[in-house]
Order: sequence, then C-alpha cells, then structure tokens
Amino acid sequence: MGNSLKAILAFVPSNKCQKYLLEDLEEMPVDKMVDLSGRQMRRLPVHICSFRELVKLYLSDNNLNHLPPELEQLQNLQILALDFNNFKALPLVVCTLKQLCILYLGNNKLCSLPLELRLLQNLKTLWIESNCLQYLPEVVCELSLLKTLHAGSNALRSLPPQLQCLQELRTIWLSGNLLSEFPPVLLDMPFLEVIDVDRNSIRFFPSLAHLPGLKLVIYDHNPCRNAPKVAKGVRRVGRWSEESPEPRKRSGAVIEITLHEKPLLPPAAKTEPE
Repeated sequence: MGNSLKAILAFVPSNKCQKYLLEDLEEMPVDKMVDLSGRQMRRLPVHICSFRELVKLYLSDNNLNHLPPELEQLQNLQILALDFNNFKALPLVVCTLKQLCILYLGNNKLCSLPLELRLLQNLKTLWIESNCLQYLPEVVCELSLLKTLHAGSNALRSLPPQLQCLQELRTIWLSGNLLSEFPPVLLDMPFLEVIDVDRNSIRFFPSLAHLPGLKLVIYDHNPCRNAPKVAKGVRRVGRWSEESPEPRKRSGAVIEITLHEKPLLPPAAKTEPE
C-alpha cells in the first residue's frame, strides 16, 4: 500500500479503514510480536488487543495520542514501544500491563508521568527522552528493578534524592538537559556503571573515584573547568580525558585544551529484555 493512501486512511476512523492499515494481520504472529511502526495510525485497532499472548508490540512513529482500554487484555506484553507519537499524557491502561520489561516513551509531549506507573514493578528499561519533562517524576524512583533510564533531551535541572533507592540501576542517560551542577544523588549510587551528562551546563565536576561500579562517564559539551576524577580503568569522554591533561593555571588564567573526540551516544537500537 502506498504511503499516500495510508496517510489518507489514517484519518478515517471507521474500523474497516483502520483494519485495512494492518494489511494481512488477522491472527497473532507465531513470534508473538506485532510491529505497526510508521503506519501513520491515529488510533490502535482494537483487533490487536485480542492477541492475548502477545509479547512485543511496536507502535513507534504514528499519530497516536490515546490507547483503547482493551489494551489491558495484553497481560503477557513485555515490550511496548510508543515513541515518536503525540502523547501528552501516558494512557493509564499502559500501567495495567504488569509484565512490561521495556517501555519506550521517547519523542512525545509528556510533561509528567502518572503515579500508576509504580504498578510496573517488572520494568527494567525506561525511555523518556525528548519529551517536555522539567523534572524527573518521583514515581520513576519506585521502579525497583529499573536498570536503564534514558532521560536525555528534556528540561531537567535536577534529580530527586529518592533516585538512590534504585539499587538495580546501572546506566543513566541525561544528555541534553539543563543541569547546572552534577546531580548530587548520583554520588550516592555506587552501583552505577554508565553516567551520561553530555550537553548540559555543568561548570564543576566532583570526584567520582569512589564509585566502584563506574565504567564510563560522558561529560562532554559542558562549560566545565575540570574533568571528573575517576578510578583507574574508568573510561571518560570529554575535555581533558585520557588523551590530554587538565588545563594548567598560569597567573590565575586557565589555558583550555579542546578535544575533538566524538562523544559516545546511547544505543539507538531497541533492546530486548534480559
């Protein structure tokens, strides 16, 4: 079906037209995965909710701003991708899917997350990058099994102290926010392996040498005057990292050394649960 025809049918609310967008998807696939990404859908056909054994549902890059209550029937769902849509609020029905391990919410218009998110106690990976978050919702700190948090490209200025309760958290991506100081709570999280604070407004970095689990810290594109001190073997990406010394002070002036190392980015590919 041509993209132009799909675009026209996406605006027609009738069940017949919406089902036509699914093409030949009449029965649940053997691999228990449905990928409806890029279909320009304005609503999820309820027919999909009858696939009760479904494990993976990809709805990325559509025009969705709500989900049907029938989605609650998908109680075996482990991966749900809602990124690149038009959600201004997370539909509460998503919080009923208690087997979810990975939830993609990036590139929407979310300003907050509902308290009901705490019901997703099996969640291990949460992508909330490129939204309108001015603060990290404290409900995220109640996701006790969370291992990876992608919260870059928002408007975060700080992190809640409750974040240290997430003792399973290993990687946190905060690139492209409005952090003016290194979040103090991260200094009390010795289990962190990857910290990304690239492209913020941090002027000074405290020592991170006491974090025994740390493997990588990305701090490039900050107006900082020092590199974070780290333990031996920890990879740093930013000015004055392994390749060059920190600036020397002469007569009170700071001589800056600019590196051209390209910073590492969070993995672009969607990952599977462990």
